[in-house]
Amino acid sequence: MKRLITLIILFVGFMGFSQSSKQAETLLNEVHNKVKSYDNISIDFKYVLQNLSENINQETRGDVVMKGDQYLLNILGVTRIYDGKTLYTINPEDEEVTISSDNTEDENTITPSKMLSFYKEGYTYSMDILQDVQGRKIQYVKLTPIDANSEIKNVLLGIDATTKHIYNLIEVGKNGTRTTLTVNSFKTNEPISQTLFTFDKNKYKGYYINNLD
Repeated sequence: MKRLITLIILFVGFMGFSQSSKQAETLLNEVHNKVKSYDNISIDFKYVLQNLSENINQETRGDVVMKGDQYLLNILGVTRIYDGKTLYTINPEDEEVTISSDNTEDENTITPSKMLSFYKEGYTYSMDILQDVQGRKIQYVKLTPIDANSEIKNVLLGIDATTKHIYNLIEVGKNGTRTTLTVNSFKTNEPISQTLFTFDKNKYKGYYINNLD
């Protein structure tokens, strides 16, 4: 789950000096500024995990709504609500709610709201291929971890050259695992409820409350 959340918002990058890196930096900043200008963002996405040597091929769908530091994420039957201070993880199958503070120091618990600033450090980057995907020009930026001990080999971030919105993200692990997150719909400034990011305990009577704080 933590890795999936990281993938949803991976805008990572590092300040390089080559011309290719400068072009990638400019493009990432355009994406950053475009997304930052929206009051809220709603994304439906497809998530695919593959490892041919291990015969793994998993596919699922999810959705996330973000407003500032707040978000509501639905994936794999689990709902995560972050109100800006506290994270509520709701698992209907186990009838359990886990309550915790958001750990912004741990890169494995990066939240969707980190999408506006996470690309500032941790990776080197360069321009990659430009592809035509169903009439859309998708420019890829290749990101390589600075940390030699990282489990990630590289990441390809596909950006719509016209809208400057993220189209997809492809993460390749050193163990051969390939994870792809593709945005099916990207909506902005939608009318949302004032209580969308508020946890209502009355909706979960009988659930076990696991308070980690």
